Amino acid sequence: MKSCGVSLAAAAPAFSDEEKKMAAGKPRGKTKEGTLSLTAEEREELSGLDSLLFGFLNLHENGAKTETLLLKAVCCYESLILKAEGKVESEFFCQLGHFNLLLEDYPKALSAYQRYYSLQSDYWKNAAFLYGLGLVYFYYNAFHWAIKAFQEVLYVEPSFCRAKEIHLRLGLMFKVNTDYESSLKHFQLALIDSNPCTLSSVEIQFHIAHLYETQRMYHSAKEAYEQLLQTENLPAQVKATVLQQLGWMHHNVDLLGDQATKESCAIQYLQKSLEADPNSGQSWYFLGRCYSSIGKVQDAFISYRQSIDKSEASADTWCSIGVLYQQQNQPMDALQAYICAVQLDHGHAAAWMDLGTLYESCNQPQDAIKCYLNATRSKSCSNTSMLTGRIKVLQAQLCNLPQGSLQNKTKLLPSIEEAWSLPIPAELTSRQGAMNTAQQAYKAHHPNTEPVLGLNETPISQQPLPVHMITYSEVDDLSSPAKRKRISSPAKYLEQLRTDRDHLNPTQKLMLQQLESQFVLMQQGFNKGQNSHLPGSNDEQPSFSTDPALYLQAASTNIQTSHRMLPTSSVTQGIAFNHLSHTATSGDQQGICCTKESTPSGNRSFVPEISSHTEDTPNGCAGVKGLSNRVQQLMAEPICSPNSTDSTSPNLISDNPQMSSLLIGKANENMMTGACDKVSSIHPESHTKTNKSVASLHSSIISTTAPKSANQTTTLGVTSISSPHIRLQTVNGKGLENSNSSKNTSLPMISRKPDSPIIPSMSVSIYSNSAEVLKACRNLDKNGLSNSHNLLDKCPPPRPPTSPYPPLPKDKLNPPTPSIYLESKRDAFFPPLHQFCINPKNPVTVIRGLAGALKLDLGLFSTKTLVEANNEHTVEVRTQLLQPADENWDPTGTKKIWRCESNRSHTTIAKYAQYQASSFQESLREENEKRMQHREYSDNESTSSDNSGRRRKGPFKTIKFGTNIDLSDDKKWKLQLLELTKLPAFVRVVSAGNLLSHLGHTILGMNTVQLYMKVPGSRTPGHQENNNFCSVNINIGPGDCEWFVVPEGYWGVLNDFCEKNNLNFLMSSWWPNLEDLYEANVPVYRFIQRPGDLVWINAGTVHWVQAVGWCNNIAWNVGPLTASQYKLAVERYEWNKLQSVKSLVPMVHLSWNMARNIKVSDPKLFEMIKYCLMKILKQCLTLREALITAGKEITWHGRTNDEPAHYCSICEVEVFDLLFVTNESNSQKTYIVHCQDCARKASGNLDNFVVLEEYKIEDLMQVYDQFTLVSEFIMLLQYHPPLLDTGP
Repeated sequence: MKSCGVSLAAAAPAFSDEEKKMAAGKPRGKTKEGTLSLTAEEREELSGLDSLLFGFLNLHENGAKTETLLLKAVCCYESLILKAEGKVESEFFCQLGHFNLLLEDYPKALSAYQRYYSLQSDYWKNAAFLYGLGLVYFYYNAFHWAIKAFQEVLYVEPSFCRAKEIHLRLGLMFKVNTDYESSLKHFQLALIDSNPCTLSSVEIQFHIAHLYETQRMYHSAKEAYEQLLQTENLPAQVKATVLQQLGWMHHNVDLLGDQATKESCAIQYLQKSLEADPNSGQSWYFLGRCYSSIGKVQDAFISYRQSIDKSEASADTWCSIGVLYQQQNQPMDALQAYICAVQLDHGHAAAWMDLGTLYESCNQPQDAIKCYLNATRSKSCSNTSMLTGRIKVLQAQLCNLPQGSLQNKTKLLPSIEEAWSLPIPAELTSRQGAMNTAQQAYKAHHPNTEPVLGLNETPISQQPLPVHMITYSEVDDLSSPAKRKRISSPAKYLEQLRTDRDHLNPTQKLMLQQLESQFVLMQQGFNKGQNSHLPGSNDEQPSFSTDPALYLQAASTNIQTSHRMLPTSSVTQGIAFNHLSHTATSGDQQGICCTKESTPSGNRSFVPEISSHTEDTPNGCAGVKGLSNRVQQLMAEPICSPNSTDSTSPNLISDNPQMSSLLIGKANENMMTGACDKVSSIHPESHTKTNKSVASLHSSIISTTAPKSANQTTTLGVTSISSPHIRLQTVNGKGLENSNSSKNTSLPMISRKPDSPIIPSMSVSIYSNSAEVLKACRNLDKNGLSNSHNLLDKCPPPRPPTSPYPPLPKDKLNPPTPSIYLESKRDAFFPPLHQFCINPKNPVTVIRGLAGALKLDLGLFSTKTLVEANNEHTVEVRTQLLQPADENWDPTGTKKIWRCESNRSHTTIAKYAQYQASSFQESLREENEKRMQHREYSDNESTSSDNSGRRRKGPFKTIKFGTNIDLSDDKKWKLQLLELTKLPAFVRVVSAGNLLSHLGHTILGMNTVQLYMKVPGSRTPGHQENNNFCSVNINIGPGDCEWFVVPEGYWGVLNDFCEKNNLNFLMSSWWPNLEDLYEANVPVYRFIQRPGDLVWINAGTVHWVQAVGWCNNIAWNVGPLTASQYKLAVERYEWNKLQSVKSLVPMVHLSWNMARNIKVSDPKLFEMIKYCLMKILKQCLTLREALITAGKEITWHGRTNDEPAHYCSICEVEVFDLLFVTNESNSQKTYIVHCQDCARKASGNLDNFVVLEEYKIEDLMQVYDQFTLVSEFIMLLQYHPPLLDTGP
């Protein structure tokens, strides 16, 4: 296998001649000083080892020689780096990262990769580095950064040989992040790839089926599972898991039949699953649930007992046993089972609720209140409001009881405090190890609570009540629940361990020894001023501190990894190590649990483990269980993700403290120090790191610059995959930002003068003719058939812009909306109006009174006219919740969220018109009822005011929004489209100055008109227009619309907010929380669009809209012929490619059509278009030459009039000129197009593909040569445009 990483040969010269001589004289590889040295043969062997072998290089089976060599190489490299005081080539650190990754030493791998990143300005050119870094982030569950790293690999090298592994991991991470559409796409991309993978095809198919189930697409999931069962030679473990899923689905899902039939099928499936895998505790548990539901109590008990025997102690199982006992009227046994459940999982909401119900049924309200309160504190509690109401009822009952009545009453059950200390069943005490593991997992869930077991661990039966649990004082005084103690710092742990040295058990003695050694290392390191460079949460600077207690705290977390499991918000460490386990509950909630056995890093199964479900989640879908019995228990420390602040950091310290400083401590040499601020707040005058790499197509042409003073340089923040850094945990309740000893490092910055050239340096100038481009292409090395970005100088991956600097003051965050008031037709056609609208400084322009000034007949777009014209025309319907325009609440109305529920369906214009009218009539009736109520209660205003003040949000009324109604058919909508020709040219649907008019084909809703039919509350969620084109929107009326607008420069901030809320900025439905935006200093334009008003949304502007009344709107996109518009369109084209999202506007196709049809006088616009033409021309020429050299025939295909641009049917990237079509598709004339990369993944030598040619290369070269810059004077002479266009 050819390595894509840094060759060891490049690093070899750093070994001195003296070392080589000494190594040659020492057969055992030792120099005179006793240090190891690598021989030439060893260096040659190591040159083929990098991150690409991860998961395929089995060091535990027949790999002892390779493992020994890797260990030796790490030792040699560390020794050399130490000897050179860290002053070695950056490639050393990259290679060192690869070696440590293959050895599964993730902290060291991360340290080395971070050091390489800090030294190598064009690190993004190294795909093997990005891949290795992504694997490390994936191991530490830092999904936000793992996703970025993997996406950048595919961007810089689309033909990456481990693309299948990347798509698989991306699918898993997006699945956990609830981005199901992206998850499905990446699973499918992994499935079609014929390259080797650590997961089999049937396991990937299983993940796709489970993805359907997670989305509650139960029929699709059932069909996919059943199709899997038809697979020949299906592995027993996969078969068992598929049958388990089918059984659990039939038990839970009402859509799959009547109750009796469902339960019968469920039991049959689960019994078959146990035949395939008799040791599945999960299947036994599910079978017990099924038996319990049909009243087979004895069979249920037997199944639960089998579950405990097979899968160790499970809180879910004990909770279900408690329910069974309670149903059999055995309250004491039920109490014991519930106590077992909550001792195993202190956050088990269902067990606490069931325990509270048990106490309430036994007339012990005080204990019931404690249990309900503990349930509400659990993150998994889904009905907090109901429990809160029940608690208030019980408290009211307690207040009404006579004093002493409870004390004089005999209790049927022990109190919660007494029950906690009762002896527990032998089944649980025999599984003490599993109990301890569960408690460690609870610590990961609840870092701010004191551990149940302290330093002197006592048996479970003798444990005191956990500190976090509700006590009598809290029942009496609920106003101060924050009096709970915090976890002691590691320094205090060390002190306590030293005090009790003579009474420690062996485990605690080992912990004491390790803590003391870490404390010594810490003193050595921090006394020298050495710092730790830790990656972490989104947009945070690296945090450094010289506080020994802080360092010790970070170190102690690594000492305890043998007992730690991941929190439920994290995923397991990696495909090659652990199985991903989803705890899917009744809704979208997902968690992760871990399986128990270990396995080497070679090929292994990766199917998630199903987490069990308690009685309160009857409709939940099961998670997934690992297929392999050799699954390594997770012992990794999770890196803090953007959505989490309580995760601990990995230990990035080498075994040698001096080595630690070289790998980590000096990583801040090129970085600034300062406060722990967000990336967007870095001051432009800060010390920056110059990046001399060639700018990419999307950003190199015209740089996005923030407003700065005249003497400042223009800086572009490099928001890289390794840019965020987590803060260490708080010490004594104080964060690092308040510590005088903390230092923070800024990110590297690209610095560029404002007058830098628009076009990056390249081997061929854009002013070269096509013959010179052809000559340059033939001189390129023909290394296969790659169409990656290295056809020109590699382009860095696109990144969202940081927030403009300096931030706006708070009083500027609600700027006035630019508005133009028209009084006549002459005003509408006045040229400065056009210039005002397309000015990039104006993100939005409202043209008031346009319809009246132009005498537009808006009645042609009224609901009545639409019904009369085409009543059966299709309408896309979005079902939404009616909410205030400036707020967005979850369906229960308890908290503000970003996710905007908007479910899709379809109807007709006639049916929606009927709904629109009935909605209006219903509103009138409600208004009349309110007036009547106001009259009846007008003399009781104080009571009414008090009630309204306490009224909670929700439940919300459901409304339907008719959207995306296509008006492109000029036969059906002739009158309507003709009326729109009265508009000024710059806002017309079709015009010579509209880039979208030069596409040559239709893109519905962009270069055609779409209509929207609304009722009050109808929402168009937040978005930028497709490929950042401008848009035109006219309100037909009769009601108003309210708009919210954010300038284009802030879209990176909104993208960050979406990521923090597990939303896809491009694909998800989201409604910004204004409070979040104002806190981030994001300006928001807010205005009302009245009937007849036209809203012009400028290129790249972010906006969201809500209807105030009943109204219709019409809208379309336009592309002004400006450098700004073209630049933003290309930027979004590249960003979409990075995000694996299809660009609706084929910018390559459009650029060539512009070159054919348009004369350009703007130098900036010309250079951008010419650069794109040259880039594509070189790609086409090089690919053609490579295909011919490989003996692949190219068949002429040509193009027809109005033929749309082509996209890959697999990855959805635009395919230009050379189309790869399967032999079958070509013979059937269906022409299903593939890009070259996807074609080669399906057929490595392209034997199954035909290459079709759309354009003669001579024609492309002629277009390229004829596209030249034209002066404005010549254009005036040639076209003689009128000074004032008076319209039709």
